[in-house]
Amino acid sequence: MAFRVLTAQFMHETNTFATVKTDIATFERMICCRGAEEVIDHLAGTNTETGGYIDAAQEHGWELVHTIAAAANPLGLVTDDAFEHFTGLILDGLTEAGEVDGVALALHGAMVSESHEDAETELVRRIRAITGPDMPICCTFDLHANVGPGFVDMVQIVCSYLTYPHIDMRERARKAGDLLQRAMAGEIAPKLSYARRPMVQGADGGRTDVGPMIGLRQRADAFMAAAPRVLDISINAGFNQSDIFDVGPSVIVTSDGDDPAFSAIAETLMDEIWETRGVVNNRYLKVGEAAEVARSFNHRDKPLVIADYADNPGAGAYGDATNLLAAMLDAGVTDACFGAMYDPAAAADLTTAGPGARVTLHIGGKTDPAFGGPPLLLTGDVVALSDGTFTCDGPMTAGVTKSFGPTAVFRVGGVDILVVSNLMQIIDLQQFLANGIDPRTKKTVALKSMQHFRATYEPLAEKVIVCDSGALATPDFTRFEFKNVRRPLYPFDPDEAFVAAHD
Repeated sequence: MAFRVLTAQFMHETNTFATVKTDIATFERMICCRGAEEVIDHLAGTNTETGGYIDAAQEHGWELVHTIAAAANPLGLVTDDAFEHFTGLILDGLTEAGEVDGVALALHGAMVSESHEDAETELVRRIRAITGPDMPICCTFDLHANVGPGFVDMVQIVCSYLTYPHIDMRERARKAGDLLQRAMAGEIAPKLSYARRPMVQGADGGRTDVGPMIGLRQRADAFMAAAPRVLDISINAGFNQSDIFDVGPSVIVTSDGDDPAFSAIAETLMDEIWETRGVVNNRYLKVGEAAEVARSFNHRDKPLVIADYADNPGAGAYGDATNLLAAMLDAGVTDACFGAMYDPAAAADLTTAGPGARVTLHIGGKTDPAFGGPPLLLTGDVVALSDGTFTCDGPMTAGVTKSFGPTAVFRVGGVDILVVSNLMQIIDLQQFLANGIDPRTKKTVALKSMQHFRATYEPLAEKVIVCDSGALATPDFTRFEFKNVRRPLYPFDPDEAFVAAHD
């Protein structure tokens, strides 16, 4: 029997401390495909959740009803207009489709809108108002999902990413789709078990290249091998830049039917996340320290990579912090590239000046100089210009075409600065290569990213260091006032406040 399945991708990781809100145009600048033709043309065969659902449909002979595939770069609150627009497209598609047998969702798990602290739960609540309680719904989540108990009451299958850097989006959607097929066919009756603890984030931010997440995944796999009715285990590290009640890590077990043993598995893994809550593998250098490492770096054949953890646009930072760039220029770092500096006005001025022009202008620091530094008045040369379009070929989003918008390479001293018009973290080599910069030939590569850069850039680096530029994604929680989180909550409250770790 061939099933009809409605698909929808609506993804945003919301930094509630960011002052710049996420509107419809922000989604349109990244991924925004409306209807089957656009969705298939743009995302079939790509390392995306929608690509994985298309794979499942081809394998199982589904008739897919595509509604929307929309994703925006992390930033501030999703506007009510944007939330209602994309939710409306999903609900209208569901209503107009008539009979469907299942729903396949691609969500982030940390979306906050102006009116809804837990926007994904609100979306699913509205879907359930149309489908009723029994139609099987599968969902993929980013590993940094903030999941509240209300969500797991309405969905039967959850498959979060297993990797950070995230390289398994297509694979995880395919797994969710395969389980959805079995549920629609009546082979399984999937249920969710859920556990969490009073923490703002766990498992060292979810890094899967180091412990404690390596050990957690090994134990999760062992549980699955020992219990065939355990269909999947998702370990969500949480997203710590969301000031919401349900912030924090969670474990979700997808199982065939109910059993107290499944809840015990979730609780056991959450106990380990709680016990390892103080583990931090990164050593965060100050920008001056990072610049000095670059200045004195004994370069051989591979570059030094400096990651500005705090100005990661992938965590909702503004992408225009200048502190690291200023330190590099002050230290006289040469044969270096720096990217990407989000500054549409500067990109426009450099474009107007044209290739070869020598220009003096202010760069960066224009959104909020309190986070990452003020604008820099720099004199340099326009080396190259482009429309910013590139197609990823790295491990994360291979095959997906994206755009920085109007882009300029601005050479100041010994640093080639990638100045862009669309906000985006550096995760792929093509982001530099498409603009005439080959990071593999540089002595120093400075980029704005927390962890995702590692998938592409760590293998080509002689050494990787991480710095905290003081930008909006700083690991220093004392820079922020959390008002809406549940209390007590680690690390905001003393140990004696946690008589029991269970939430």
